[in-house]
Formats: sequence, C-alpha cells, structure tokens
Amino acid sequence: MSTTCLGCGCACDDLEIQVRNGRTESISPPCPLAQTWFGSGKVPERVLVGGQAASVEAAVTAAVELLAGAGRVLVVLAPDLTSQAQRTAVALADLLHATVDSATSAAAADGILAAQRRGRAAATLGEIRNRADVFFFWAADPTEKYPRYLERYALEPVGTHVPEGRRGRTVISVSVGKDRGPAGADLEFALAPDEELSALSVVRAIVLGNTLGELPERLRPAAEVGNRLLKARYAAVIHDGEPGLESRDPYRTEGLIALAQALNNSTRGALSTLRAGGNRSGAEAVLTWQTGYPFAVDLSGGAPRYEPGRRGLDRGGDAFDAALIAGSVGDLPKGSRTALAKVPAVVIGPRASESRLDLRVAIDTGVAGIHEAGTGYRMDEVPLPLVPPLPGRRGATETLDALLREARVRRSR
Repeated sequence: MSTTCLGCGCACDDLEIQVRNGRTESISPPCPLAQTWFGSGKVPERVLVGGQAASVEAAVTAAVELLAGAGRVLVVLAPDLTSQAQRTAVALADLLHATVDSATSAAAADGILAAQRRGRAAATLGEIRNRADVFFFWAADPTEKYPRYLERYALEPVGTHVPEGRRGRTVISVSVGKDRGPAGADLEFALAPDEELSALSVVRAIVLGNTLGELPERLRPAAEVGNRLLKARYAAVIHDGEPGLESRDPYRTEGLIALAQALNNSTRGALSTLRAGGNRSGAEAVLTWQTGYPFAVDLSGGAPRYEPGRRGLDRGGDAFDAALIAGSVGDLPKGSRTALAKVPAVVIGPRASESRLDLRVAIDTGVAGIHEAGTGYRMDEVPLPLVPPLPGRRGATETLDALLREARVRRSR
C-alpha cells in the first residue's frame, strides 16, 4: 500500500509498504531513514498508573486528577502525533489554563522569530523542484538527515521550467565549520563560524547591486556567489532549521531570510528550511491556528500570551507542578527531557511507558502515519493525509479526546 513517511520533514508520500503478519516487511523505494522510522511497526501497548498496569479508563481518571489538581501545568506537543491529536492537546491546555509548547528546537525557534520580524520569501517543495535553476546550500547537506530531498526536490528531478534536470542547474555549497554543504557542487567554499554573517552580508550586498571595496581573501568567494545568484532565473536558498554540529549564530537565519528577500528585487528566489520529521511542523501550524502563536504559549490567564523568551521546555521542574506530554518523549531534545525529569508527568503517545520521566500515568499509543490516520505537515508546511499501514493500535487522538471529555466533566461539577 502507498503511505506517507514522517521519518523526516520531506514527508515522502510515494512509499510502498509491504505488510505481513502485522509487521512491515519491505519499503520501496528504499530509504534508510524510512526503514528506521517504520521499523517492524511493533510498539508497546501498556497502560500504567503509578508504575502499575491499569485500564485506560482508570488511567484517564488518574491523569485528570493530577492535571486538574495542579496549579501550574505544562502541555508539551512532542513528535509523532497527527495534527488532530495536537489540536486536542491544545484544547486540553486551554481548559487547564496551562503553558503549551512544542518540540521545536532552539535553532528552529530562532528562524521562526526571524520570520516574524522580517517576513519570509518561501515556496513549496514542488515549486522549488519545478522552477529552481540555482541551489544555494548554506551549511546543509541533506544526504544524511533528509535522504530523498535531493532526489525528489533538488538537483535531480526534471522540472517544468528546468527540463534538463541536474544539467540545467547550478549548485553552490557553503560549509560553516563542521556543518558541511553537499560535495560535488559547481562552486564550493568554507567559512569559520565567526565569518558566516560577514559572508552573508557580502552576498546580499552584491545581490542588491551595491559596489564593494577590497574584500579580505576569505570573503572573496562570497562575492562570486552573489554574482552567480544574480544570474539565476529562480534561486533556492537551502538551510537546516534543526541543530547541527556547530553552535549556530542566532542571526544566521535572519541573514538568509534577508538574502532570499533581496533576490526578489532582481530575479526570483525562496528560502527552503529543512525540518525534522514526526509532524514537528504540524505542531507549530496547529498552535498558530488555535492560539495565534507557534510555540511558548501561556494560557494561564485565560487568553493566549506569547512568551518566546520563556519557553516551557527550558524552565525546568521548579516552574510547573505537573506536565502532560503528548507524543514521543524520546524524540524531545535531551535538554528538554532533563528539564522535565522531576515534574510529575502524564505521558500519552508512542512508547510512553518507556519514558524515564517522573511518570504518574503512561498510556502507550500508536505512531502517527504508521498506526494512526490523520494529517501530517511536510517541512514546507503543506498538509498531507496519513494512511497507516498498520491500523488497529490505540490512537493518541482517541486517548486525548477521552482525557478532554473527562476534564470537562470534572470542571462542570
């Protein structure tokens, strides 16, 4: 059967999954990340209250008692949920007057904030595939973390406006410290981390038509990049929105956004932000839809308040009396798991029972797109239907719906 893979933000929807005896047997076309994502399809199906086996009904009641009785509650949208489950979790946060946050990494948050300040010249992956004749990779090689990005959207595909495929495209690759661009580009150069903002400024100045004086030798390739971009019919600027090997300058994304905007003065261009899978982009979309803000939303006052400088995931155990984590705890950043370690927690999602948090209630569910149908978002914020190859497991949406109903009943008493 055909299905959509949430193993990375590409959300490839052309995979054929063969299932036998309740397990995934083969995946075509082959992708190492998809193989890891789907695995055998087996997940635990435990329900625990205080570490002991319990019924779902008893677990839901215990969860509501903990969350409704707590003064300060944090709701976390972890990966591997459908957008429908995320929406229910946000409704619970609203009912509980909680703080709600997502698994968005600090690097991605910097990019979101930069886009809020400046706007953003973006495009769907389909537009980039069909129109872009120059690809400018900034400290990002999709090969390992996004294995089919180059094959499906960049370089290789024949586009409606690039009929020669790879032969009709120019590739520019910039490496910043340990974060490498793709090898084999038409133009490559490397920068130290403290040089990247200067280099971006040079590229943008050339694109805007400014005349520059004598440049340091290390920055001269940046001027050549600017001249190459000016010759593009459509330039795609590509960077990774997730953490890399180097500590990232918080103004990097702002510089890339400004460059993509500048390209539209003389030609056409767009910024393509690579994002991890598990419907992380969907969490930001659902939060924005429901509250007006993409992360770090405080609902304690009865109305949404945006606090991007005080993210719930970074505030630690002293800030909250209880937490509801919806989704895969294991896919949260290590620092977030450490911060949540001492908070009494209700976890609902894939492999919830395996979490090492202070578990008061754990309800294992299936994984979005593997066991549970719904909607997931691609890295370019395009929603896609999820058709699970292994339905039949308890779903996160139905479990969170039961929690929401019970919380409403308790509140009405």
